[in-house]
This record gives sequence, C-alpha cells and structure tokens, in this order.
Amino acid sequence: MTDKNTNGYDDEEMTVELELDDGQVVNCAIITILTVDQRDYIALLPLDENGNNDDGEVWFYQYEEDEHNPDAEPKLTYIDNDEEYENVADAFDEYLDNVEFDEIVDAENE
Repeated sequence: MTDKNTNGYDDEEMTVELELDDGQVVNCAIITILTVDQRDYIALLPLDENGNNDDGEVWFYQYEEDEHNPDAEPKLTYIDNDEEYENVADAFDEYLDNVEFDEIVDAENE
C-alpha cells in the first residue's frame, strides 16, 4: 500500500537552489513534499533566470531532514530506481488532482 499525503507541510511558495552534477545551479520552486511508501519526496519546479517555468517540467528527489538537527539543510537524493520514480510521479499526479479539486470546490463556494 502506498501512503500518499503531504505530511501537513505548508505549501506556501518557497524556493531552493539546487546544484546539478555538472555544477550548474538552478533555482527551483518547491511545489510540495509527498510521502510515498513511508519515504519523503520533494517536487521541484525548475525556474529560469526570470523566475518562470515555460515547459512544465517537474523534478522529484528523495527528501530527508536531519531529525537531530532541525537547522541542518535537508538532504535531496536523486531517484535512480524507475519503479520508485513512477510511484512518486503517480503520487504527484494524485496531489495535483486533489489541488485542482480543492480549487474547483473553493470557486463553487464563493
């Protein structure tokens, strides 16, 4: 069974600078943090120099906080397992469906 929820993390707009293997630094908007199979993952939206994302590409990484040091930078790890990546992508699609549904319900209640 896959546990797919956002852990109650606040989805307020935040960004993070991510250094890629080639040394390039990319500013990314944090979309959400998901829990899949009892592991945390982060969904990032890479932004260009103007703060835009025109292609809709989303990056997923394993996300780990140091439980002994809340001030430490979270650790992001590349997902190299195809099945794990697909599970995270499916959880993200479900998250998007829920956000879209919530927006529709909110619009109807206004």
